[in-house]
Amino acid sequence: MLTRRAFLIGAGVSAPLAVAGYSIGIEPHLRPRLVSYNISPPNWPPDQILKIGVIADIHACEPWMAESRIEAIVAAANDLEPDLFVLLGDFVEGLNGVWASPIPMDRWAGPLADLAAPLGKYAILGNHDWWVDAPATRAALEARQIPVMENDAELLDLRDGSSFWLGGLGDQLANKRTKTGVDDLPGLTSRIPDDGRPAILLVHEPDIFPAVSDRFGVTIAGHTHGGQIRIPVLGRFPIASDYGQRYAYGHVAEGNRQMIISAGLGVSGMPIRFGVPPEINLITIGSPEALALHHSDNWAEPA
Repeated sequence: MLTRRAFLIGAGVSAPLAVAGYSIGIEPHLRPRLVSYNISPPNWPPDQILKIGVIADIHACEPWMAESRIEAIVAAANDLEPDLFVLLGDFVEGLNGVWASPIPMDRWAGPLADLAAPLGKYAILGNHDWWVDAPATRAALEARQIPVMENDAELLDLRDGSSFWLGGLGDQLANKRTKTGVDDLPGLTSRIPDDGRPAILLVHEPDIFPAVSDRFGVTIAGHTHGGQIRIPVLGRFPIASDYGQRYAYGHVAEGNRQMIISAGLGVSGMPIRFGVPPEINLITIGSPEALALHHSDNWAEPA
């Protein structure tokens, strides 16, 4: 007969094992959920909508992020039909050989060539790309017609003839030993004229946000994985940030500047996700009136 004491002991042992099994064996492998944001930055053209598909922190490796899984992610992302794709770095593995084995550059980069959007696809590199092999990562992406931006800016045209600036910042932790970067925010900002056109900034690590000028109404970041672990009541696992949980995840608004921080797709450190499932993001940018009209036009009666 099962006694109360035996039951409690069994529950005390089995519950942590179940949580560990889920966080390692299930959640990291889940089909990415879609997390959408609607934002209205200053100076955005009044009648123009821009949809940005965001892919962050793939961390390609076996068995956690195999080539077949990247292919499925690309297919799901294309179904969103964004105007532009941005890829926020950390394409390569973030786990050591105890947990995973790397995937050759050509195998993870190949599926990304199939991302399709009218305004194209643009990438930045992350810290793990630098720590593994930044030149090879860049070459793999650019061979698939995915420009890699490093303290660069480009003017992109919207459908109505108006334009916006897209800037990509170099990684802030490129040197693993010294934890220094190749980022040049002042230089990048100086490349964008004060011409009244809105500007969007791509960064890997979100800690740069307090230094970002009002010239960039929207900043899009990855890197944190949302902490990878979020326990009910206790909250998110601590992230490596000078700001604690301030820039851990989601939508941050400070003054006239807004930042979206993606939880990304892969894992690093340990192959664990708990309460922070993999995600793809769709960011829709427009004036409040244009956003309201856009969602009204796309609303359909539930089946």
